[in-house]
Amino acid sequence: MNYTLHQLKIFLKVTQTGSITKAAEELHLTQPAVSIQLKNFQDQFEIPITEVVGRQLYITDFGWEIAATAEQILEGVNTLNYKTHAHLGQLTGRIKISIVSTGKYVMPYFLTDFLKLHPGVELLMDVTNKAKVIESLERNEVDFSLVSVLPDTLAVNYIKLMQNKLFLVANRENEFRKKAYDNTIFDKLPLIYREQGSATRMVMERFVQENKIPVLKKMELTSNEAVKQAVIAGLGSSIMPLIGIKNELSNNELQIIPVKKFPIRTHWHLIWQKNKKFSAAAGLYLEYLKKEKDNIIHNKFDWFEQY
Repeated sequence: MNYTLHQLKIFLKVTQTGSITKAAEELHLTQPAVSIQLKNFQDQFEIPITEVVGRQLYITDFGWEIAATAEQILEGVNTLNYKTHAHLGQLTGRIKISIVSTGKYVMPYFLTDFLKLHPGVELLMDVTNKAKVIESLERNEVDFSLVSVLPDTLAVNYIKLMQNKLFLVANRENEFRKKAYDNTIFDKLPLIYREQGSATRMVMERFVQENKIPVLKKMELTSNEAVKQAVIAGLGSSIMPLIGIKNELSNNELQIIPVKKFPIRTHWHLIWQKNKKFSAAAGLYLEYLKKEKDNIIHNKFDWFEQY
């Protein structure tokens, strides 16, 4: 047999997700690349490790045995790497975090100095929507998750990081001269939504429902960046997190429309499952965060408080 660690990692991810497409997304590979590696891996066994019924991929009993062994092998490789660093007197280990898509503007600033202090610590960070973030936490695939809306279906502990402010935004084609508009402004503004499962979408829909706002829903897009570009292009307006539009506001590509009851305020929370057993690296990171989070907010996000 001549299988590679890369093939083991791919097969293990396929078993965890139950899908070649989902495995490709989480590994940041193309679907054909995953399919080819899975086939090459299968060719080394005389017994099937997967089977397709209809359009659904299933793992065979033998496949599950191979997956369990693959997990042990990969953990062993990680242990070898960690022990090498440990003998050099460095903190070692891996921290795994899943974050909602707008969290990419926040989470790196709460990690940078810690990782510089501990170069032996490896970071794995997955950026996706809220539904998938909670799913990865529930399956115990990550140590922490960053969300702006706490889950109500999972028992978690959390640390509150910083405010998340959402504003109604538009491009620069029209001027909005009033000091504060009321909700009737939504009668004239077609809104662009994030996809189902997005935390921004949840906050937006809750605000619309609570205030009984008649909405002209223009379109639905699957990333904050796509929504931002659509608004800049003039396809509509949207309710967006301030954290993700700093440059566009500075460059006069977007403007905040002053509306009563805005900004909508939530908070970024770093959450973890109750009774979670942390590695040394993850446990030390949590202690670091509790001690340093206020300094990080002051030093890195001072501009944020001006809005």
